[in-house]
Amino acid sequence: MKKTSKILISVILCLTVAFCSLIPAFATEPKTAFIVVSGMNTFPLYKDGEKVLRAKIDMASPNINMRDPAIYRIVHTSHHRQGNKWCIYPLYDFAHPIQDALEGITHSLCSIEFENHRPLYEWVINNVDLDFVNGVKPKQREFARLNVTHTVMSKRYLRQLVETHLVDGWDDPRMPTLCGLRRRGYTPSAIFDFVARAGVAKAYSVVDYELLEHCIREELDDTAPRRIAILHPIKVVITNFPENKTEYFEVANNPHHPEDGTRRLPFTREIIIDADDFAEVPPPKFFRMKPGGEVRLMGAYIVRCDEVMKNPDGTIAEIHCTADLETRNGMPADGRKVKGTIHWMSSEYAGTATVHLYDFLFNIENEADIPEGKTFDDYLNRDSVTVIENCRVEPSLTEAKPSDKFQFVRTGYFVKDTKYPDVFNRIVGLKDSYPRETK
Repeated sequence: MKKTSKILISVILCLTVAFCSLIPAFATEPKTAFIVVSGMNTFPLYKDGEKVLRAKIDMASPNINMRDPAIYRIVHTSHHRQGNKWCIYPLYDFAHPIQDALEGITHSLCSIEFENHRPLYEWVINNVDLDFVNGVKPKQREFARLNVTHTVMSKRYLRQLVETHLVDGWDDPRMPTLCGLRRRGYTPSAIFDFVARAGVAKAYSVVDYELLEHCIREELDDTAPRRIAILHPIKVVITNFPENKTEYFEVANNPHHPEDGTRRLPFTREIIIDADDFAEVPPPKFFRMKPGGEVRLMGAYIVRCDEVMKNPDGTIAEIHCTADLETRNGMPADGRKVKGTIHWMSSEYAGTATVHLYDFLFNIENEADIPEGKTFDDYLNRDSVTVIENCRVEPSLTEAKPSDKFQFVRTGYFVKDTKYPDVFNRIVGLKDSYPRETK
């Protein structure tokens, strides 16, 4: 109370409900009696919410926040440090500017709905008896909320998603929370970059989610080690490669940074490719694996698809191929051109993992476009996560630590999950659709 000795205060004896009747527009006199309290020992006698302490400012002010606002109220709740020694707690509009002043805050930034609270903020700052840090009084400045497409920023609604178990907690990788973004694999530098590009304004606006994706993609393209993961594995047998032989191919960890070195990928008779890289009846201009066609195994041999073996139900059991063993990391001696290149891994050495692919949490782009009578629930994307089990990963990925980030070659950017073992979350895909002229 010593710090606020310059403030003229009144104590109103009223119930909380009765106090609410004091704030209609143009109210000039309180409807309950003022009682001056001379001793602090009187406060513990009052019940929760029965008494409030108000600053004597101007009940005729056109700004409702300046009409003798409540600054303290009685709450008989144990404090985390003081225990039950104190029952008088400050309200936010009073405590906020004082705390800023004590901590040496120069600018208190808040969302636009606090704009009419600024006069009260300045009134408190100008009337408290404080030694301001470096003699600088804090200032309040407002800006519009950051709205992102396909996302809801309302904490009330996000809490509802958590409490109804529609998401996997506050740190669900689909949530627009810092802990959710961190678990998704977004870095602080990418988020700072996004905020800087989005800019600050007072007018309502919506930022495209693709800008956020562009920021993390741009960073990880430069920094993320390359690894191989096959989400939909198909077994391939190299029929002219010895059964008990293992060869090793040196592959760059990051082609942008040769100083990051290389790793060795084992090559055996039985390898795995992704089902998306094979077409039994290929469409036009399909340059990946197809019956009778040749394709380059990334960093290894050129192979030709000779035969497709099927299960009784018609699904593919395995593909038999012949390798041109003279094309180790090189082109054919006869000069023939092979256009397609696919990733692969040894079946014998591959590990197993689960991959989570995330989509937008909401199907509607802008929450302001929700029609009357509809709610966020009507636009919740209930298929916003796809879980792919039994994915095959190259040996080094089995040793990845939580939060380690990688580019899965030809697939996207992924992060090792911090909550579940052997799970990789897709951060963002490889394709960047954000307009280049705005980059």
